[in-house]
Amino acid sequence: MLRLALRRVSSSSFSSSCSRFITGSASKPSLSIWRRKKELGKEGLVITKELKRLQTDPVRLDRFVRSNVSRLLKSDLVSVLFEFHRQDNVFLSMKLYDIVRKEIWYRPDMFFYRDMLVMLARNKRVDETKRVWDDLKGEGVLFDQHTFGDIVRAYLDSGMPSEAMDIYEEMRQSPEPPLSLPFRVILKGLIPYPELREKIKDDFLEVFPDMIIYDPPEDLFDDHEKHDDVSNSDIY
Repeated sequence: MLRLALRRVSSSSFSSSCSRFITGSASKPSLSIWRRKKELGKEGLVITKELKRLQTDPVRLDRFVRSNVSRLLKSDLVSVLFEFHRQDNVFLSMKLYDIVRKEIWYRPDMFFYRDMLVMLARNKRVDETKRVWDDLKGEGVLFDQHTFGDIVRAYLDSGMPSEAMDIYEEMRQSPEPPLSLPFRVILKGLIPYPELREKIKDDFLEVFPDMIIYDPPEDLFDDHEKHDDVSNSDIY
């Protein structure tokens, strides 16, 4: 009887340990597909080349998308979209963006939208930015503070301060607790825009009153203004 009882206890303990191990493994979050290494496979490379060849022919392009792109594996579709980001091909990036969002496996993802917005910022695309932003808001996507800072900085670096400040205001309204580093990233990007920089600087000091901001030399602002004047005179 004692031996049987020990066997039952041992079996129960083993089952409990297994259960804990399995539950713990399953509860670990998997890495977002948009953060994984994206390398074009053979099929993805063929699809990429054909999409580029057909992009000026809407009818043949749509036919090819229906017959070939729609059957791509998830990893291949992600890689093709990433490749168009890398090439700064806005038209095909938006085309693949729409396809991805209709896939059965698609889930709203912060990194998916971050990559789209950074690519659009790089290419100074206003209308597409508004559309993508409306989509992510509709899906309830919430950026963390670091990602907000990176996106705002991308628009500032591309000479799009209006769009950058719109996204900054979203960052300020976010339920995520503010962090000092994203503010510093944004402030550095605002050196060419001294008036906007003063506003963000005031916000920063309001949130982090015990911290210090080191302003660049005044002549650095002057250099940017002179550069803008020279650029404008070249235009006219």
